[in-house]
Amino acid sequence: MSTSTRNGAGPGGGTEDEPPRGGARGAAEQAWNAQVNALGGFIRAQRQMAKLSLREMAAMTSVSNAYLSQVERGLHQPSLKVLRSIADALHLNTDQMLRQAGWSTADDESEEDVEPATSSSAVDTEAVIRADPRLSEEQRTALIGVYRSFVDRA
Repeated sequence: MSTSTRNGAGPGGGTEDEPPRGGARGAAEQAWNAQVNALGGFIRAQRQMAKLSLREMAAMTSVSNAYLSQVERGLHQPSLKVLRSIADALHLNTDQMLRQAGWSTADDESEEDVEPATSSSAVDTEAVIRADPRLSEEQRTALIGVYRSFVDRA
């Protein structure tokens, strides 16, 4: 006889292959997954704008194309070393990539009196992205999409 409960559910309420959901842990896990998915989407958008295939980026970063694909799909949170390699391959600022990954940098920690986000700050942020002459139109679109994915989930 099996030791699991009826319908394959384990003692915590989840199936044998799936942990139970809910509570603060479930919310934190969902937030983490959303962050990893957004990072992966950002990396994919940047790679596509650079007109690089996964294999080309893999060669440039010394990371397997299978792993890069999993990062882009939000299945893995890349290490600091991998993020730096990806940022270099895409000609992106490493600090920006680290912030996108949810890792603070020394500059983030030294900022004082950061105002809480308001609905007008979202408009201001998008306006700043649109007005930045260093960004191409494709980069603006990608950044606004990633920004909205974070704001809409908050």
